[in-house]
Amino acid sequence: MSINPTISQTDSQLQDRLTALEAKVEQLSQANRVVDRVTQIETKLLLVADIYRYGKLQELLAAGNFEQADRETVQIILAISGEPNLESITPNDVRRFSCHELRVIDTLWTTYSQNHFGFSVQAELYQAVGGSLNTTITQDDTVIIELGKRVGWRKNNTWQKCDELDYSLNAPRGCHPSRWWNSPFGAKMTNYFFARLITCEL
Repeated sequence: MSINPTISQTDSQLQDRLTALEAKVEQLSQANRVVDRVTQIETKLLLVADIYRYGKLQELLAAGNFEQADRETVQIILAISGEPNLESITPNDVRRFSCHELRVIDTLWTTYSQNHFGFSVQAELYQAVGGSLNTTITQDDTVIIELGKRVGWRKNNTWQKCDELDYSLNAPRGCHPSRWWNSPFGAKMTNYFFARLITCEL
């Protein structure tokens, strides 16, 4: 019995078309998976409160411009608090700071400084010199003075001005962000903010 070459050729063409169709189906499936993944990422980004708020801070930190990043951190905190300047933020306002917002700021600082700067680093050092939630409640200024010595805020028994600080990675660990701490409420604000960092588990 002989095989009709026309039928054999048709079968081969059908097989080629089927293979091509299967490849297209796989491509579409992969494309759909990419779309699903992008959708998931976009959904997660929505969980970040006002992501555009942190763009400039990220750019400054990525460029290693810690001094301007320090100033931008103040602006972000003002935006979070809804107050026009640092003088308007009271210790009681600090109690209501969003832990999530503080974590975003801290994550940017720790990431781009290789864990050299950041709120969590400062909270760690505060506790390393004897600070605790209890010392924030009792307003124990001796702990703050010890911390000041460790992070470079205090030299020769004098508090340094922000413009006198080193804004490079040569600065003591935990030195920045620093400008935010320069509150007219002094040690009271410092204690309240450390209490917030500790309760937020930074």
